[in-house]
Order: sequence, then C-alpha cells, then structure tokens
Amino acid sequence: MHKKLVLIINSGSSSLKFLLINSKNYKKFLTGIVECLYLKNTNISWNTKNISIKNFYLKSYTTHQEALEFIVNDVLKKKMNIFNNIIAIGHRVVHGGKEIKNSVVIDLSIINIIKRSSCFAPLHNPVNLLGITTLIKIFPSLRKKNVAVFDTSFYQKLPETAYLYGIPYIFYKKYGIRRYGAHGISHSYIMKKSAEIINKDIKSINIISCHLGNGASVSVIKNGICIDTSMGLTPSEGLVMGTRSGDIDPSIIFYLYEKVNMKIKEIKDLLTRKSGILGLSEVTSDFRFSEKKYFFDKKAKRTVDIFSYKLVKYISSYFFLIAKEIDALVFTGGIGENSILVRKLTVLQLSNLGFELCEKFNNKNGFKSNFRISSKKSIPILVISTDEELEIAKETIRLIN
Repeated sequence: MHKKLVLIINSGSSSLKFLLINSKNYKKFLTGIVECLYLKNTNISWNTKNISIKNFYLKSYTTHQEALEFIVNDVLKKKMNIFNNIIAIGHRVVHGGKEIKNSVVIDLSIINIIKRSSCFAPLHNPVNLLGITTLIKIFPSLRKKNVAVFDTSFYQKLPETAYLYGIPYIFYKKYGIRRYGAHGISHSYIMKKSAEIINKDIKSINIISCHLGNGASVSVIKNGICIDTSMGLTPSEGLVMGTRSGDIDPSIIFYLYEKVNMKIKEIKDLLTRKSGILGLSEVTSDFRFSEKKYFFDKKAKRTVDIFSYKLVKYISSYFFLIAKEIDALVFTGGIGENSILVRKLTVLQLSNLGFELCEKFNNKNGFKSNFRISSKKSIPILVISTDEELEIAKETIRLIN
C-alpha cells in the first residue's frame, strides 16, 4: 500500500520539517516537525492516520544532524518500519546563487554550487546541504533520486528596479550581488492557495504575503509574479527575525569594527545569530516567550512592538505597488498562523489603508487551517497554513518522473 513514498526534508534555521508522501496520488502518509533546535526545549511531533506524537522532547540543544538521525532511525525505521518504501528524497535549499534558477536533480556539481552559495545563506545552506549529504549516505541506492528545490527560484522575474542595490553596477555583473529573496517556496504555495480561496486565476492574483517565523519575509505578488521581496542578497535583510537583525544602517558594521574593536567574524555572528528577537528580548529567540509576557514585561513588549512595526513598514510600502488591484493580505508561518497578537497589532496600524480585523475571526487559531480574519468592509485578510513540503514534493515527483 505504501511502496512508493517520497521523503521531503525542510531544514530551517531552528526547525526541521519532514513529510512522507505517496508519489502517485500526493496523499500524505506522515508529517512531522522538530522545533527549537539548539535550544533547551528541542521537541519533535509527527502524525499519521494511526499514530500521533506531540511534543516528544529530545535532548537539549539537539542539532540538525541529530534530528535527521532520529527521524530516520527512530521514526522511519523503528516506529514506522517504512524505510525501504522510500523511492526519492526532496530537499529545500534556500539559496541557489546566480547559477540555479529552477529545481534540479542533485549531483556533485549542484552540491558544489550549494556550498558556494552558503555565504549568501549562512544559517540555511549549510544545514540544507547537511540534509542532502546525510541522506545520500543513509540511502545510497537513491543517490540519483535526490532533488533540490530552491527558495530563490521564485524570484527569477523580479524587476531590475527591485533586485539591484545602489552600489556600482560592476559588483552585480562580476560578483552577482543583488536581491535574491528567500522563503520563495512558501510564498509560491501561498500565492496558489490564495488564488484557490479567492477563486481567481493565478495569473491575475495580487497579494501581499507575510511569512512570519524564526525567519520572516514579505513578498508582493502582482498578476501571479513576485515583483519585490524583503529579503535580499541573504536572508538577513528585511524584517526583524529570531536571531537576525533585519534592516540596519550598514555604517553600524563600520562602527562596531572601528570603535568597538569587534572582528568581522564577531559582527557577522552578532547580526545573524544574536540579534532580532533574541537580542531585543535578551532571553530567547522563541517568539512565543515574548508574546506570553507582552502585557507585563517591558522587554517582551518592546520586542513584539518592534517586530510588528517593521512588518507594518514593509506591508505599507508594498501596498502601493498593487493598491488598486490588491486581492488580499496573507499571514503565514509559525507566527503568522498562530499569533493573534501580532496580527492584531499589525492590522491596527494598517487601518488607514483599508484593512480592518474581525476580532472574532482573528481569535480563531491553529495550524492546518485557512481562514479570513478581516471585517466585511475590509480588504480581505487571510491566514493560510503554508505547506512548503507539498510544494517540494510536487517538484521532486515531477523531476524523478
């Protein structure tokens, strides 16, 4: 019954999602997630028709490597006994650099490109690559059945006005320095799902898509094509994130180097691993902590308010690119799907643009649900549960066939 399953691995900076899907009919056999990697409360949840395990705690500070080994050895082999039914593996890869524009079957040349592009996605490409190399070793017979699906593929049609920086053009021509974007797999799914919900042809859909999680980004889509996005050369540009600073004055780097006597490696670590929610809260990168303490802790309130304010700035600027044709504002990702507070704070600041919440609808919450949270007189505001793994699965099955 389950002889032709495709395994999907989606490694984020602090999480690892996995999926087993039937290659013939796209029915999901198993879904799961490892959360809070590198933190004290690392846990795994997975679900099938017959088994549902929630928040099974792993050892503290579990790494991506350890999480992968647990999924294969404990879940797929021991508990599910379906190791031998896997016929292909699909991997999310954040950055393909300037060389890769579409999903590809993985070979040594692709692995080398992913390595070279790691400088553009230091929190993601290395763990994406770890998943690839680890699973090729575990499944040697599937060496030519591993597929890489890239976030950056979604942004291939960005206009030059959106992807170029205000630096000498030679740096783009010679070194490929431009805005590449990230979360493209998620934004692609959200675009398609929005068109389905609104009942509109995908080639004419106009939305602002907000993927909010440990990594966070906003994309604006016009007539089914992304025309701008908040992440740039790397996934560090844009919104305040779990441990990433988002937009800063580049002179801060010079100041830290010249006046604070920090080394470049230390500054890089500061801006990518010690800033964002972690830096502002001074406690943790887990947004849920600050949200719970919002009304009685100054640091927590400051953290959530800044996160929401930066989000409002991006939504507002993108709104005017599709103002007359906008079909919906969409929230997705762990925070976007589950934070009643963030959605409320954000939409309240967007009231002048024609957005208004329905409190009753906004208070409805939970994963795996798609619902509208706007009032009747508002521009539609949707909460859609993203499904990057399904997008990756479809691309993987298409290529191996």
